Amino acid sequence: MTENDAIAAQDQRIIVETGIDARIAGIIEPVVEAIGFRLVRVRLTGQNGLTLQIMAERPDGTMTVEGCEELSRAISPVLDVDDPIDKAYHLEVSSPGIDRPLVRKSDFAAWIGHLAKIETAVLVDNRKRFKGRIAEVSDSGFTLERDQASYGDEPTVAIPFDAIDEARLVLTDDLVRDALTKDRQARKAARKKKHDDDPAADGGDED
Repeated sequence: MTENDAIAAQDQRIIVETGIDARIAGIIEPVVEAIGFRLVRVRLTGQNGLTLQIMAERPDGTMTVEGCEELSRAISPVLDVDDPIDKAYHLEVSSPGIDRPLVRKSDFAAWIGHLAKIETAVLVDNRKRFKGRIAEVSDSGFTLERDQASYGDEPTVAIPFDAIDEARLVLTDDLVRDALTKDRQARKAARKKKHDDDPAADGGDED
């Protein structure tokens, strides 16, 4: 496997939708990627009648209001043509948020040391729900340091990626601080790249 293949494997979603959500994801993901975004999650809910929630981000993890609007404009015509939802619905495009879902191996690696909630599809160490800090990440899974280990539980548990049903970060002060720092760094790097590609552009240097 080449280095590029390895990077691509890290960026493939390992936690994906089922049913109608999976059908919608299959329709929109090529469009999402074609305009420079990464799909995080698709979910059709009964909220406010019927709401199609689409989470996405730039490859560097950033997402702006303008980016959400751009993605919404690109996705809407494709959904109108394929028409996977047979009822009226409201389209809602958003960033993953700070307490984000973890859907790629690279997500787990990016947030080592932070608290996460994990639900598995099969029993792992005699249970399906876990809460703890992501300690180590390998190609096949990760190690979680239990937040509050019950009597008789080992302080850590190894969870294979292919056992996960759902995973997301837990909002903490440390997470908010680190997420804001990463966002500022990513935006600064994006502005620098834009300025390097087009020296005539005003790169700005906001914090």
